[in-house]
Amino acid sequence: MPRDPHAAIRAVLVGEAPGPRGADQSGIPFFGDRAGRPLFAALAAAGAVTFVGAPAGVPWDGRALISAGVQPIVTHVLLTNAYDRCPTDDGEHFRATTRAERESPANLARLRHDIDIAMRRGADRICCLGKVAASVVELLQLPLVVHALPHPSAQGLLNSAPDRGKGARMADLEAAWIAHLAALLR
Repeated sequence: MPRDPHAAIRAVLVGEAPGPRGADQSGIPFFGDRAGRPLFAALAAAGAVTFVGAPAGVPWDGRALISAGVQPIVTHVLLTNAYDRCPTDDGEHFRATTRAERESPANLARLRHDIDIAMRRGADRICCLGKVAASVVELLQLPLVVHALPHPSAQGLLNSAPDRGKGARMADLEAAWIAHLAALLR
C-alpha cells in the first residue's frame, strides 16, 4: 500500500508472485526483481514513484537496494501479486506457482481484500502483468476495467511481440511496454 493510508489510488498493478532476488528480499512487490526494472521505469514515467536514496549504482537486487537505504515511495498505485509468497519447494529454488496455490480461498480472499481497499480509495483500473495474474484477477469478477499486459520479463515481451519477437530488439519491446503501462497509470 502507499505510505499514506488515506491517499487516493488510481490503479492496481498485479504481478504473478514475488521473485527470489527482488520482492522476496526487499518486501516490496517488484523491487529488485528483473521484471521490476521496467515496471519502476513505467511508474517513474507516470509520476507515480520517487525514491528515498539513489538506486543508481546499486545492483538491482532486493537485498542490495534495501541494504543501501534505497526505498521506493509509490503514489496513486497499489502494487500486489496474484500470489503473495515467493514459490519454492525447498526455500531456495524459484518455481512457478501452482493453480491450487493461486486459486486457494485464502489467496483469493487476500487479493480481493487488497483490491477492495484500493477501490475504496478510488482505484478504477487494474493492470495485470502476465497471463497468470490476469487469470487470477478474472476469478474475482471485479467491477473495474482490467488491462492485461504481457509480463515484463524478456520471455513475456518476446512472446507477446509480433512473430514472437523475431527481428525485434529487446530494448524496443521494453520501451514500448514501459510507455504503454505509464499511459495506463496516468
